[in-house]
Amino acid sequence: MCKPKAEPPLVTVDNYIDGTVVPPSTPQYLPVCNPASSANIGRVALSSSQDVDRAVEAASKAFESWSTRTVKSRAAIMLKFHSLVRQNSHELAELIVAENGKNYTEALADVAKGNETVEYACSLPQLMQGRIDRVSGAVTCQDRRDPLGVVVSIVPFNFPFMVPMWTLPIALVTGNTVVLKPSEKVPLTMFRVIGLLEEAGFPPGVVNMVQGTRTVCEALIDHPAVKAVTFVGSSPIARIVKERCNALNKRCTALGGAKNHLIALPDCDIEDTSSDVVVSYAGCAGQRCMAASVLLLVGDPDGERQKKLLARVIEKAAAIEAGTEPKKMGPVIDDASQSKILKYIAQSEQNGAKVLLDGRTWTKENSLKGGNWIGPTVLLHSSSDDKTMKEEVFGPVLSVYHVATWQEAIAIENRIPFGNAAAIYTSNGGHAEWFVKRVRAAMLGVNIGIPVPREPFSKHAFHMKIYSQTVSAARQL
Repeated sequence: MCKPKAEPPLVTVDNYIDGTVVPPSTPQYLPVCNPASSANIGRVALSSSQDVDRAVEAASKAFESWSTRTVKSRAAIMLKFHSLVRQNSHELAELIVAENGKNYTEALADVAKGNETVEYACSLPQLMQGRIDRVSGAVTCQDRRDPLGVVVSIVPFNFPFMVPMWTLPIALVTGNTVVLKPSEKVPLTMFRVIGLLEEAGFPPGVVNMVQGTRTVCEALIDHPAVKAVTFVGSSPIARIVKERCNALNKRCTALGGAKNHLIALPDCDIEDTSSDVVVSYAGCAGQRCMAASVLLLVGDPDGERQKKLLARVIEKAAAIEAGTEPKKMGPVIDDASQSKILKYIAQSEQNGAKVLLDGRTWTKENSLKGGNWIGPTVLLHSSSDDKTMKEEVFGPVLSVYHVATWQEAIAIENRIPFGNAAAIYTSNGGHAEWFVKRVRAAMLGVNIGIPVPREPFSKHAFHMKIYSQTVSAARQL
């Protein structure tokens, strides 16, 4: 819950429809809290389906002229936006720190990574040219890409700038118009970004933003004028979004949660591996879908190297300090997330797991100061069937488990029905190749704990993770 006082002064985040900031049709607002202090730093509109209708209508009207522009002219405006993001990156980072709780370095990285996708979108005039060929004496085939229409983007709290940029710049440059629904937990960043988009020269109605919760999301998905939906959030909700879009015959990319595994062989570099493991599971307070949450130590649990590796992971994680300054670790997003993480730790301990590093001390130390604090935690499990070994915690918790063989490690990784990434730590290329061919996750790292692809490579996963019919904002003829 938010504290009543406002630090900094209270900011009202309304909707942005047809080039104008407008209040919701309802008089209702939700508080926006600083997760590091629980201070009330703003309020965000709680919109209705009536607001959704206005935004989609504006986007539909703007599509008529926006889609007829050349892709080069649309990319030129996006290039101006790219420059404005760079010029205002520190201001955007400060907003991310205030509403999300990342440390300042992580917040700057959020902005920089999102702007890389903006930069990629600026190259679309060369990438979406299409093809034409005379395939026989009287037949010519043409492959071209036309915009779909109104694209809806529903995004989560954990990367306030980067995740919206997975959809917005590409959809816009390809000639679509967009209605964005930011997380009600972190609306301040994209509210400022809307100003930058307007300054860059995007016409009224091309980009719209509606604030709210589930009611707004459902109204956006169901609206008959919406042609495509992108969603990032939990796996259960991603499945619901996908099924809802399927029933309406709408294109959809729905990204859910993850359970990511790190596998360390005895021949790995202890210093590099221990540092990378800590960054992977504790970076951004573990609130990212690429974060590691399970470390499988292969070989004799009493072996000198594996014992030393685990000791170094604990030592480096224990050295992390609480805070939003560079090199520190920020809070989790809200008290509900904090309670959920604490419950996972308690259940693991009750089931026989050893708490090698207890982040609950942060919760106790900051109980009077406010904020949703929980420190880096390391659990050593005696059973691979513990809930924390199989379910997404979405916090700074690392589950460690000893396995005797390579095959056992693969079996544990393969059994998880959702995931983004896996990584193998070894100094032997042949060993790395053996694991790369057998892990189930689609994004794989060798001595890299966060194997995030960069443009032009796409983000992928396996099995239940991505519910995607068409990962495209354009129609192929």
